[in-house]
Amino acid sequence: MWVGDVTFIATREGWLYLAVLLDLYSRKVVGWAMGRQQNRPLVIDALTMAIEHRRPKPGLIHHTDQGILYATSAYRAILTAQHMIPSMSRKGDCYDNAVAESFFSNLKNELTWHHDFRSRDEARAAIFDYIEVFYNRQRSHQSLDYVSPVRYEEQRVVP
Repeated sequence: MWVGDVTFIATREGWLYLAVLLDLYSRKVVGWAMGRQQNRPLVIDALTMAIEHRRPKPGLIHHTDQGILYATSAYRAILTAQHMIPSMSRKGDCYDNAVAESFFSNLKNELTWHHDFRSRDEARAAIFDYIEVFYNRQRSHQSLDYVSPVRYEEQRVVP
């Protein structure tokens, strides 16, 4: 099962939007994209990255909130073509997508809230490092027996 969401990060140039997809099994960020706008290409780019890296088997559950970007025909067509099962949170219930919300909370607490990004490019570089170097490979998770998502997957057979 994958869970996804979008957030924004403040920079002196304006907002930088971040879309992510996390594998619920290992909490690994399997797809992500950043952009100047919260739009369909942003979430499609994150989904495309996740599909290319994970090559999911038919039947994977893809869960998001009820955001309009996840309900577009273009996004749904990709899910259908990949034989994924779409799932959406109940209206107004942030707890249905708690893992994605928790990831954004960690990102903001550990990186962005105490950092004044001069530009979107500076924020992109910092977020790239956070996801690819720190979060996926180094950050331990209580729910994963205090190992990183990558280490957790290495120790176990990924479903």
